[in-house]
Amino acid sequence: MPRRIEMTEHARSEALRRQISEGIVLAVARDPEQRLAARAGREIRQSRIADPASGKLYLIRVVVELEQAGETIVTVYRTSRIRRYWRSA
Repeated sequence: MPRRIEMTEHARSEALRRQISEGIVLAVARDPEQRLAARAGREIRQSRIADPASGKLYLIRVVVELEQAGETIVTVYRTSRIRRYWRSA
């Protein structure tokens, strides 16, 4: 069974302010291209997404708090500086 994923009000407001749909946020949280450890109990999940209007490639970064009962999306943002945050294997 998949783990429960919730969004904080802060994450919802940041997604709205940054014009990132909740569907994209949840898709990245559930099935990211990369998972990076942030600090104990927290990770950053990220995926490269093309903007439908411009076709420009962006990195969507979702900060997730890992808890026993499930996962909570703390915040989300989009950046065009993919090379800065992308980790090569």
